[in-house]
Amino acid sequence: MATAYHARPLDRVWESKMIRGGMTRAQEERVRAENRRREYEREDNKRLVAREKLMRTNVAADERVENKRFVRRLQQEKMEMEMEERILESERQRVLKQKQAEQEEKLANEMKRLKWEQQKDERMRQQIKENSLELRELEARLKAGYMNKERAAQIAEKNVLKTKDEVYEREMAEVMKKEYEKATELERMKDVDKAQQSIQYQEMLEKQLEEQEMKRQAEYKEFLKEKLMIDEIVRKIYEEDQRELEARLEKQKATRKFIDEFMQKREEWKEHERELMEEENRRILEFSHQQQVREEVRMEEAKKQEQAMAAVQRKLAEEITQKRSEAEEMDRIRTELYLEEQEELERQKERMAIEAQLRRRLELQSAHKDYLELKEQKRVAERQEEEEFRRMMMAKFAEDDRIEQMNAQKRRMKQLEHRRAVEKLIEERRLQFQREKEEELEERKAEEAAMRERRVIIEQERQRLLREHANKLLGYLPKGVLRDSQDLELLSPEFKQQYQRRKVDPFEEL
Repeated sequence: MATAYHARPLDRVWESKMIRGGMTRAQEERVRAENRRREYEREDNKRLVAREKLMRTNVAADERVENKRFVRRLQQEKMEMEMEERILESERQRVLKQKQAEQEEKLANEMKRLKWEQQKDERMRQQIKENSLELRELEARLKAGYMNKERAAQIAEKNVLKTKDEVYEREMAEVMKKEYEKATELERMKDVDKAQQSIQYQEMLEKQLEEQEMKRQAEYKEFLKEKLMIDEIVRKIYEEDQRELEARLEKQKATRKFIDEFMQKREEWKEHERELMEEENRRILEFSHQQQVREEVRMEEAKKQEQAMAAVQRKLAEEITQKRSEAEEMDRIRTELYLEEQEELERQKERMAIEAQLRRRLELQSAHKDYLELKEQKRVAERQEEEEFRRMMMAKFAEDDRIEQMNAQKRRMKQLEHRRAVEKLIEERRLQFQREKEEELEERKAEEAAMRERRVIIEQERQRLLREHANKLLGYLPKGVLRDSQDLELLSPEFKQQYQRRKVDPFEEL
């Protein structure tokens, strides 16, 4: 169908060409046949190409399938290898974790053991320290040193406070002195002001008196002026009324009488004014004298009050100082009593500890003596028991075997056999006794080692206490704290320099 479909258009093309070219029918057939052949060849070539392409496609598909299979196989093998590797790695991790867990468990157990050993050693050291008489004595001496240091510090503090109080009292006395001087100066200034005021007042009084005198003089002049006027009037009247001398004689006589009375009144007035002035001057002088007396009395009273106040202040200061001294003395006595009581308590504790230690030593010595006596009695009893046991066993064996009924040879053999058996039993008992002695010896060695370790621990603790406290208590160490010159090597260079500078015995108090 495809060939025909492709051939017909070509035939038509060739037909059209042939028709246009004027070809014959045969030629046309040949041309068509040639065209068909060519068309068939082309179709065959196409089919061949398609088949080859299909074959190549199939081959490629087969190759792809094979490749995919190969890839899948490789992937499967890789996955299996990875799985196996993961399994092996997991196993290695498990083994490693197990080993780590075992190591951690061993380490934890070892740590627990070391901790238990450390705690055991600490408990043993603590027990040794608590039961050591030497360490308790050293601690008691160090406590006494601290008490001495504290007491010295308290005394020094009290001295400082006392010095401060004395300085304060001196300062207060100086302040009071300055205040007193200031008050005295103020009083003196007041007195000066009062004296100046008194002088001014006296001047004012004198001025007033002078003004009054001037006023009196003016009044007297006015009086004289009036008198002259009156005289002038009288004269004029006399001149005018001369002619009526006789008639007016009575009147003139009356005028003369008036003048005489006036002169007499004037003299009386002058005398009265003089008396008034003298009385006023007397009162002024009396008032001034009274003011001076009052001022002297006031100043005397003020002076007495100041002296009384100063005496009261001195008395109060003395009472305060005395009370403070008494309080300080009471505090010092209380402190000394308290420290002495504490020292007495420490000494009692120390004596009780020493007595308890001595009792324990005596008890241990008595127990050891009883143990030796019991051991000796036990040894004697064991020898007696051994002899009795030998005799009894020999008798028993003889009884059991009826030695008396045997002949002499058999009796000797049996007795020898019995003796060997008894000796064997005795040897076993001796070996047991020897083992017990060896065990006892080992126990004694262990006890001696423990005692040596105990002495080492006590010495280490003693040196630790010295290193920790001796430098702090320089100058307050009681007698007997430092045992020998080697103890100085444990202390600081400052302590050794102080010790060498003082050149004291290490057994004496530093």
